[in-house]
Amino acid sequence: MTTGVIPGGQPPEPRPKRPQLPEQRREPVGPQGLHVDNRTRSSVITARAAASFEPLGRSVATARSFVRDTLQGWGFGDIVDDAVVLTSELVTNAVVHAGTAADVLCLRSDEGVRIEVADRYPEREVPLQSTAVNMGSPDREGGRGLQLCAALAARWGVEYTPTHKNVWFQLDLPERPVGTRAAGPVVPAELLPIADGRVRVAVVQIDRGGSITAWNEDGEELFGYAAEQVVGKPLTDLAAWPHTPGTGTGIAEALQLSRWEGSYGIRGAHGRVVPVYASHLRVRDTGGEPSTVCLLVRDHERAVLQSPLRVPASGDTGAAADGAGTDPFEVFIGSPAPDDLDGLLQRTVERARDMLDADAAFLLLATDDETELEVRASTGLPSARQRFARVPVEAGPGRYGSARMPAVHDDLTAAPGAVPLLSGTGMRSVVTVPLKVEGRLTGSLGVAAEAPGRYSNEEALRLQFAADRIALAVESARLGELERLRRGSLSFLVEASDLLAGTLDRDQTLALMAQMTVPTLATWCAVYTIADQASEPYLSYVLHEDEELIDGIKSLLSKIPPPDPVPTPGARVWSAPGEAAHQAALRTSMRSLSLGDSHHRIGTTIGPTLATASAVGGETVVLPLVARNRVIGMLTLGKPTDEHFRQEILELAEDLSRRAALALDNARLYSERTAISQSLQRSLLPPGLPQIDGVEVEVIYRAAGEGNEVGGDFYDLFPIRDGAYGFAIGDVCGTGPEAAAVTGLARHALRLLAREGYDGPAVLERLNSAILDEGARSRFLTLLYGELRPQEDGSAELKVVCAGHPLPLRLRQNGTVESAAEPQPLLGVMEDLDLYEQTVILDPGDVLLCVTDGVTERREGTRMLGDDGLADVLTTCTGLTAGAVAARIMRAVERFASDAPSDDMAILAMRVPEVGQH
Repeated sequence: MTTGVIPGGQPPEPRPKRPQLPEQRREPVGPQGLHVDNRTRSSVITARAAASFEPLGRSVATARSFVRDTLQGWGFGDIVDDAVVLTSELVTNAVVHAGTAADVLCLRSDEGVRIEVADRYPEREVPLQSTAVNMGSPDREGGRGLQLCAALAARWGVEYTPTHKNVWFQLDLPERPVGTRAAGPVVPAELLPIADGRVRVAVVQIDRGGSITAWNEDGEELFGYAAEQVVGKPLTDLAAWPHTPGTGTGIAEALQLSRWEGSYGIRGAHGRVVPVYASHLRVRDTGGEPSTVCLLVRDHERAVLQSPLRVPASGDTGAAADGAGTDPFEVFIGSPAPDDLDGLLQRTVERARDMLDADAAFLLLATDDETELEVRASTGLPSARQRFARVPVEAGPGRYGSARMPAVHDDLTAAPGAVPLLSGTGMRSVVTVPLKVEGRLTGSLGVAAEAPGRYSNEEALRLQFAADRIALAVESARLGELERLRRGSLSFLVEASDLLAGTLDRDQTLALMAQMTVPTLATWCAVYTIADQASEPYLSYVLHEDEELIDGIKSLLSKIPPPDPVPTPGARVWSAPGEAAHQAALRTSMRSLSLGDSHHRIGTTIGPTLATASAVGGETVVLPLVARNRVIGMLTLGKPTDEHFRQEILELAEDLSRRAALALDNARLYSERTAISQSLQRSLLPPGLPQIDGVEVEVIYRAAGEGNEVGGDFYDLFPIRDGAYGFAIGDVCGTGPEAAAVTGLARHALRLLAREGYDGPAVLERLNSAILDEGARSRFLTLLYGELRPQEDGSAELKVVCAGHPLPLRLRQNGTVESAAEPQPLLGVMEDLDLYEQTVILDPGDVLLCVTDGVTERREGTRMLGDDGLADVLTTCTGLTAGAVAARIMRAVERFASDAPSDDMAILAMRVPEVGQH
């Protein structure tokens, strides 16, 4: 497929190229050749791994595992998911769509990794250089491999030879962003902002209701209103507040804060909005009445009011004195900066706590729509309980109303719920600032102390300065994490879909659903199934990453009502397991303390242990399993005590639940149809073989096709009247259900007609008419029918009619084998048949062997067992019982060829025992 490369050495010259497709993502390829390929091969190859995969469906999963193991062994974990997805698509194209073996080659270099996938489709058309490349439709079942290469790979291409097609792609190692660097150089005097000759500062006092109570002369000069025109009016009538759509935060909320500083506008008497910079201070008069004093200047003169930027903390003074080269980001975070999001966030909260000498600090990240904040890092708080907890941003009880602006709370006991994250933590004073990138809220940073009144507006500005330094770095790291999660999710769903599609067994599907979620998505899971619309959900499967806890969780869940089967998509919180776990833990603690006989009686009903209660004490969510517009079950995912799910994990679980629901429903339908099919097929087989005095009888039957119990071959042995038995062995044209339908017709008609007293020819002629009456559904039938009557002298008399069927063979005691009947026309072809009976006498020790053509036409290449081969095997059966004869014939047929039989087979052996063997 490709030229081998010695580890650590220079690669060989590229092999000659035939006309190629100019498919490149970054650099176009001209008619002179794939120069990007040369650039890639010019790097030093430090390792290589190669494998070939047969054209089988399971080879796709094996190829994915090969690439994943190889790249993880090389330490390329960052690009494993992309490589697995691309390899999966390209190998699928080779082994499934092209139907050839696939060769996979992995090459490691200092730049990254190059993977080549080649197939061996000999009749593939080589496209011309000038031919436009058709990437295909993304909705097609196949052909998406090249589209994914274009989307995910750094470089890629396609090479053709007369016997191979080789698709290669290169994935470079990602560069980790460190953050945004900002500098504050000394500004020359001539570049300073120009202010008016006299800087005016409007002083406005606002009462607790938001109305203006005082207005100074500078306010009249700036905005054109005399004091008597505005005193008594709400400030909101004049303020032009920059509202953010979808939020309730405004000037009224800002006036309620202890301190606030920022920009907005005042509508002047001339009708225009005057941009101002404001500093608000909440005060209280001697009578205890609160009011807010607002200092306002023109926005371009904000330096008059804006708090000066603080120099770094004392520990970093030396670094600040080094000159203009100091990076504010590194001053705050430290160097080197963490290269992962969790490390960066944890370092941020620790530095924020130290900077303001706080007792605790926390950082929350906003969702894409800015409606919720998710706790991602904290220090000094029970982080395990809060991690990934989500808080709504809009104002209201239990919501984070001050997330979009800096806020200082002197005492949280006076404003309970202002910062929901701190409820019940003992923190009294807190300052929070937003993290914003290009005006969009991306998170919130806060520090808190156990004492009230610890923070002022100055600390808020210091913290805001730090938040501005790290906001872009945090957002960049967050986006990088989301991209890795997205690609990892794609790889996860590819493998999950492959596993779910590989089974139609219901129990195995349930086990796969649980094993794919634990521990990748959750710590434990439970699957409920619903048999039909009238049935209650049934707990079908429980799994925990610690197997010792499975029984306890199953016992706990069995004691609480199952979740409601709501078809609404998405994950919904289910609190019942956590509440039950809490009650179980309480009862267990009471029993362990031995608090009296009454508590002992309570303890006698304890099921789960404390460990079980802790295992299910965290967040629990339920996802509906909806297939074909019907809820067929619920997938329940849980976390241990005080842990929450990430939103990205819930979205991935929702995708998985849709695939799992369809797989589970397919398994259910397959099981139901298989049960129906097997029940109907069993009705076509004889209920059992009768015991015949003086004759041994043995039957071996094999139906071709997976799951088939009855095919086109059939047999029967039944009593006709006293001392007489009918027997038959036949072969309907074809296999499967259509042939089995004619099988049922033939078997039941034979019994009915024989018991009506018709002889063999009359029975077959009437059966022939019945088959022809089926019209288009009729199939021709070969049939050997006879009547068996044991004789008093120990022999057996047989009257047989062989209608187009392989002739029966008689084995005598001396080992000779001969045909026991003559061939006659088969059934289901001609209307008028002239059939006749032949009489055969089986002496003691003789065997009559009847088979279908699946036995005689057993093939291995150009070889066929045939009538002569069957006769040769039968000659070795002298002295054997009927059962041993049938078993030896079947073993010889199976060993004749290595492949599984492709045709139905039936063997009927009848033997008259020798004298003394009865």
